[in-house]
Amino acid sequence: MTANSTAHDDASVPPLSAELARQARAWAAGDPDQATAARLLELLDEAERGSAEARAEVQDAFSGTLQFGTAGLRAALGPGPMRMNRVVVRRAAAGFAAFLSEALGQGSRPRVVVGFDARHNSDVFARDSAAVFTAAGLEVFLMPSALPTPLLAYAVRALNADGGVMVTASHNPPQDNGYKVYLGGRAVPEGARGSQIVEPYDARIAAAIAAVGPSEDIVLAEAGWEVLPETIEAEYRNAVVALAQPGRFPARELDIVLTPMHGVGGRTTEAVLREAGFGQVTQVSEQAQPDPDFPTVSFPNPEEPGALDLALALAAERGADLVLANDPDADRAAVAAFDPSAAEGAGGWRMLRGDEVGALLGAHMVRRLDGDTSGLFANSIVSSRLLARIASSAGYRHQETLTGFKWISRVPGLVYGYEEALGYCVAPELARDKDGISAALLLAELAADAKAHGRTLFDLLDGLALEHGLHASDQLSVRVADLALLGTMMAGLRATPPQLLGESAIVAAVDLAEGSDELPGTDGLKYLSEDGTRVIVRPSGTEPKLKCYLEVVVPVAGAEALPEAKQEARRRLDSVLGGLHGALNITTPESHND
Repeated sequence: MTANSTAHDDASVPPLSAELARQARAWAAGDPDQATAARLLELLDEAERGSAEARAEVQDAFSGTLQFGTAGLRAALGPGPMRMNRVVVRRAAAGFAAFLSEALGQGSRPRVVVGFDARHNSDVFARDSAAVFTAAGLEVFLMPSALPTPLLAYAVRALNADGGVMVTASHNPPQDNGYKVYLGGRAVPEGARGSQIVEPYDARIAAAIAAVGPSEDIVLAEAGWEVLPETIEAEYRNAVVALAQPGRFPARELDIVLTPMHGVGGRTTEAVLREAGFGQVTQVSEQAQPDPDFPTVSFPNPEEPGALDLALALAAERGADLVLANDPDADRAAVAAFDPSAAEGAGGWRMLRGDEVGALLGAHMVRRLDGDTSGLFANSIVSSRLLARIASSAGYRHQETLTGFKWISRVPGLVYGYEEALGYCVAPELARDKDGISAALLLAELAADAKAHGRTLFDLLDGLALEHGLHASDQLSVRVADLALLGTMMAGLRATPPQLLGESAIVAAVDLAEGSDELPGTDGLKYLSEDGTRVIVRPSGTEPKLKCYLEVVVPVAGAEALPEAKQEARRRLDSVLGGLHGALNITTPESHND
């Protein structure tokens, strides 16, 4: 399975048909973006001169229409209906406007907020959306500048909007952009106000987009929307800072290294930390300013190997206590700290897994809530089972959801939710979505409190293992070039399911596509073995990957047994990984452990 091959030989790519060439030239003639129009004409000329790569690019760009789903739209920038461009965005905006108007009914004027990050064309797509919404009769608020996604989620609730659009591709590669949609106000039930869309809203919006007429007939207003004042950022910042509990957790002696990964979260996150009393915050200078090309990282995702190298090096140089990282739109947070027991790595510095951070924040939330057990904790099905044990032992209800914060954020009574992909919601009353900025503040509060008591984050994790058993997780991701391969691999597992997880016999195999009383159906497979090992396999919803989520649970008899339990957990994980490689017939370097 090859990942990102772009080479083609002449025999493998057929010539462009006359109809396809006509469609492409018509698209270029009507494209409002001169750059994408010129690029398309250049590709057509290269294709006519015999370039197989140009033919393949044109054929792919016009192979269908970019489909709107629960993740909204996300694709590479470029010309054609299968790419992110002004034509596609205008059609999406017109369809969303029609959906909101129909959902609210006659006599109601929908209110919508539009935000954008610093990626290529994000500001252009946002302004086009505002112009389309305004012409359609909506009351429109446009964010004043490139700002984090959590700020858009906050604004949808704060302004009691009926909808929200965030132009971002989150942690995708530099060539991508996306269109993320939120619903609120009168469009959805109160408990889901300000959440991302789920079924059936995605299908209804997609149908409205499909019903939009020719793109050249879409009307754009020249003015009429309101640009929000810069104070919207200060309002969000103040609300997040107010989450801190200095009376109960007064410690602030913490040297923090912060990186926004060339994204839009650096200014806001640093300001929140400083205003909450954390005076020692140093940003990674090479990554502090927004840059849509992400020049210092091969992939702008904190989970990717090497993404935090600059931050870890700076932390080691400073003798810092904590590294905090946001992804480019700042809805996710990564954490690294010095692990005294680590024999390898950047001087003992280690990035914590999302499940480790999720458990630490869960335990911290229990302390912060101080006995008020009226709320509910939640995490996605692919996340660790440790949070459920933490919640149960403290008297809280817990719920598993499908993958994605669009599901977690909808849990009634939610007070804390997380997913293993570095997403944490510590204040659902502010932003009904994952929020890497508020999570960073609570992580700093937690780390400073631990330091004041002579403990590290790793000591806290050991304490959770002693109380609830050692929960260890890992991942295997298989990146593919052809999305059809994901269906083939899932079909293969359904036809010939594995019999063992490592050395333990499988006692339950659940096809998640069938759904249950607790969860709607989703494309995924869950396996449980006799020793408590769990594996979930599913196609990624945002990237061309098959993802396998592994978790083992090892009982721990006492503190002296912890080192041996950790070795046993790693041995079991490695054994399960080996079995998965065989079951999926993985032999290529594109397949790797995350």
